Amino acid sequence: MMKTVTIVGLGYVGLPLACLCADKGFKVYGLDIDQTKVDSVNRQISPIDDDYISNKLRNLKNKIIATTSASECIPASEVIVVCVPTPVDRNNSPDITALMESISTISKFIKQNTLLVVESTIYPGTIEEIVIPILKKQRFDACKNDVFVAHCPERIDPGNKKWTIENLPRVVGGITKEAAKKAAEFYRGIISADIIELSSVKAAEATKIMENTFRDVNIAFVNEMAKSFDKAGIDILEVIKGASTKPFAFMPHYPGAGVGGHCIPVDPYYLIEKAKQIGFNHKFLSLAREINNSMPDYTVELLEGELKKLKKSIKGAKVGVLGLAYKANVDDIRESPAFEIINILKTKGADVFVFDPHVKKGINVNGIDELLNKSDYIILATDHNEFRNMDMEKLKKHKILAVIDGRNCLDNEKIKAMGILYHGIGRH
Repeated sequence: MMKTVTIVGLGYVGLPLACLCADKGFKVYGLDIDQTKVDSVNRQISPIDDDYISNKLRNLKNKIIATTSASECIPASEVIVVCVPTPVDRNNSPDITALMESISTISKFIKQNTLLVVESTIYPGTIEEIVIPILKKQRFDACKNDVFVAHCPERIDPGNKKWTIENLPRVVGGITKEAAKKAAEFYRGIISADIIELSSVKAAEATKIMENTFRDVNIAFVNEMAKSFDKAGIDILEVIKGASTKPFAFMPHYPGAGVGGHCIPVDPYYLIEKAKQIGFNHKFLSLAREINNSMPDYTVELLEGELKKLKKSIKGAKVGVLGLAYKANVDDIRESPAFEIINILKTKGADVFVFDPHVKKGINVNGIDELLNKSDYIILATDHNEFRNMDMEKLKKHKILAVIDGRNCLDNEKIKAMGILYHGIGRH
């Protein structure tokens, strides 16, 4: 059995994986360039607001050795798993700088016969076109199994208590059959779910892109339906509930103020860009991205519509934004549409007050009460439990005039009964 594992990147993907490996009896190193994060992990304090990780770190009692030194951990490891960010740049082009730098560093210290797995989301062809050539510079030929190179696309849903890193099925693909076999063997040793070996590393790379592009397209569809139904005076949630009674061929997706996270708003661009290089134009995927990117603007337009009813202007309006995280009950702000909503509001001259109980950076009030006290209008951008379960009477107490429910999670009838204007995404 392989005894020592290095996880490269101690973020939302790498840190849970490091905890899982340690829990399963591996000696685990965590390699990261962020000294603050490294120090935090070594003190058994999670740098991420996640109960699962926090509890695991406390119970593992120093079984994860976090470090910024590749020379300390890479040569000592039989398995290396790369979990570094792969975002898009301002032009929505894939940015694999962190991956390239990580592989370059690893290649200088990796020993022969090591299993090297990339979990970072990448476009089909990245392993063969980027990773393998970097290894070859150090005279490692992955095709001859000098190093066993494989891809196992990460699957993790921050805050999801039902589906965790321990029980989600995974797929693997290797540069060689032996590499795929070794990767599958490693994951079967830590995960209580099916591990599927695909025929090629490209197929594994394409799997994650396919999964999240599917979500993006379906969310775009329901966002467009919400805009349409809004004009027709139809409640989108009621329609989704009705359609969900069909036991086949329908899967409910829900509209919102925008799509966030590291996967759904990013992965389609990886496929769009790669397809361009090989002479294919993804019109459908590009349109889905266009629709979902329009939702922060649309959300602010809904507020402007309610202001018009009050004969008020958005310029100088005191607007409270509830939530910065991209999804409920986590501190993950990656690609969060809340930031775009805030930018649009400020550009239009509004005074903006922001609060998120899970996020410290970016807020400018100390709590919900202070935000409500300073605001005349509310945009809910994140459906945290603290907002869902908020005493609606507070809205009346603080004389809130209009609520834009960007996640359709508030009691619209109760809000309207208090004489407050309400507008959700496809819901009045």
